[in-house]
Amino acid sequence: MSKAVLLTAYGTPKSLEYVEQYYTHIRHGRKPSPEELRDLIERYKSIGGTSPLIQITERQRDKLQEKLLANGSKTKVYSAMKHSDPFIEDVIKLIVHNDIRELLCIALAPHYSKISIGSYIQIVDDTIKKLRSDLEVRWVRSWHNNPLLIAAWSQRIDEARAKIGGDCYVIFSAHSLPEKILSEGDPYKDQLLETASLIAQQSRINKWTFAFQSASKTGEPWLGPDIIDVLSRKREEGYSSFVVAPIGFVSDHLEILYDIDIECKDWAAKNGVRLIRARSLNDSEEFSECLYSILKEQGFV
Repeated sequence: MSKAVLLTAYGTPKSLEYVEQYYTHIRHGRKPSPEELRDLIERYKSIGGTSPLIQITERQRDKLQEKLLANGSKTKVYSAMKHSDPFIEDVIKLIVHNDIRELLCIALAPHYSKISIGSYIQIVDDTIKKLRSDLEVRWVRSWHNNPLLIAAWSQRIDEARAKIGGDCYVIFSAHSLPEKILSEGDPYKDQLLETASLIAQQSRINKWTFAFQSASKTGEPWLGPDIIDVLSRKREEGYSSFVVAPIGFVSDHLEILYDIDIECKDWAAKNGVRLIRARSLNDSEEFSECLYSILKEQGFV
């Protein structure tokens, strides 16, 4: 049986001209207001016009493919996006066309939520049903406690702590989601806290907390506390140097390059404190090893 792996990510507009189309896709066909569109375009402009997410994902895919080939594996690696080209639906069609029989899907976000990872699973399932394919699909629903993931983040946070020096405070962060998921028994928050705790234990970090970032303005409560609120509170407690570790993400994109590198750093400059961000995993060798370990565990090497 021929095997393949599909790496999925959120997506990003490939240029400013595609921001409205991308935003409309996120909103299930509802166009954003002129103000909402203008705000998002300005954010993309401030990080250079677009985010590098798709290119990074493709490099992650290619590095994983190289590692598989180097180890004698014939498993094929694909990548796809939820909200932009190459869309998950189109890549699934390609996978079926290429006569793949077994497919392992990994969302490039280590922590499970029905709202996030669950939506990727639904897209894949719906597409396979439409194609009337007998493709056998398996999902890695979460990999938040993978030892190599913990080690990679630990290394990056240690590096950031050494760089900033002194008595720094570590803030782990992830994308906020609607608060209602907690009443539904969603494991997202608990998995994030477990990841943070494992990293803190490995790096012997005594002064740390967890914060959420990038909440959308939907009119309903979202998971908190917000990272700016946490920074403000810790500054009032006397801390003047911070390391932000966005462990809910694996790649540089808008929520990293704008929400942390611009918004949080602007806050730090205005409030007379030092703040640096731990480097993202991106297409590092450590991250390739992490993904490879998942494939090996699942029997896809």
